[in-house]
Amino acid sequence: MKKILLISFIILVWKPVDAQSKQEILYVGTYSVRGSQGIYAFAFNRAKQNLTLLQAVPSLESPTFIGIHPSQKYLYSVNRGKADVADQGGSVSAYGIDPATGRLSGLNHKSSYGDGPCYVEVDKSGKYIFVSHYGEGNLTVLSLFKDGSIGSVSDAKKFTGNSIHPERQQSPHIHSTAVSPDNKFVYVMDLGTDKIYIYEFNAEEGTLRPAPTPEVSVLKGGGPRHLALHPSGNFAYVVEELTSTVGVFSVDKATGALTILQDSVRSLPETFTDQNTSADIHTDITGKFLYMSNRGANVLSIYTIGQDGLITLSDHQDTGGKVPRNFLVDPKGQYLFVANQDTDTINIFKINSKTGKLTKVGKPVKVPSPVCLKLVGLN
Repeated sequence: MKKILLISFIILVWKPVDAQSKQEILYVGTYSVRGSQGIYAFAFNRAKQNLTLLQAVPSLESPTFIGIHPSQKYLYSVNRGKADVADQGGSVSAYGIDPATGRLSGLNHKSSYGDGPCYVEVDKSGKYIFVSHYGEGNLTVLSLFKDGSIGSVSDAKKFTGNSIHPERQQSPHIHSTAVSPDNKFVYVMDLGTDKIYIYEFNAEEGTLRPAPTPEVSVLKGGGPRHLALHPSGNFAYVVEELTSTVGVFSVDKATGALTILQDSVRSLPETFTDQNTSADIHTDITGKFLYMSNRGANVLSIYTIGQDGLITLSDHQDTGGKVPRNFLVDPKGQYLFVANQDTDTINIFKINSKTGKLTKVGKPVKVPSPVCLKLVGLN
């Protein structure tokens, strides 16, 4: 009888714990148009494949791109709005993430020390953020306090040069960064000069110095925008925004150097002849598939990735809206979320793990001018 009672007790205790799953929150950065209130937080129900609005957070003007601290306790946004009336450019904001509910609370706002901030990324140690400025063509590194708030500038880089596009490449336009998995290197995409700059990162001091191979060029007029590192760390995939192509590189993990493997792989359907600019790029979590968003064609291009890192265009998926800017592959690799900027919607797609193809699930979620998506699993 005692054995039966003991077994029953174990079952009763074990079952609820096993049934529990982390609550997941999708955070959305937006442009301040069409009634947008700032940054939005949605609860993601993985079983029901839907999003439920949790919070809309008033913020400085156009909190477009957002980044998450490695601890998942803090969120950062770059804004077109100024932190102070005396500022000459944009700003960056810090928010605390409530570990129980996912709701955001403001910590502080600081000048980003540049015009047109468009990208923010947190280093792997969680001590610094990198802020890219499209308008001014510079990169700033800002320190972070232990409470997640933003401190002072630890380093800054100003770039020069141009390229061949008559309207988009008359000056540098720093569009994004990518930090290597070991936190030793930072890749800086300059759409205006068709260059990717490579820096060694000192995580103790928050400083950057040119790597042994300090830069690499893409196709003239390509416009490097975002870079995705393969899960293995051996390959890198670069969005060439202006030509709607992908550059494929091998990565030297010891020096950070990039070596071209494939030059300007087409992303658009053969039948598409209208105007298009490519935007975001990500691999799936297994490293078998690569996705890139196209604004104009309004599709995600789907590539297969070989063991040698080379890619082959295999399919296109309509995003169900216009101007798909940022998209997100969820950390479990089951779903892909797309932000359709001009139709004010976020769509969810199920990923076929064998083919990489996408199937739309659930209903579109309305959000004014969604730009950037980040998913956090609460503790």
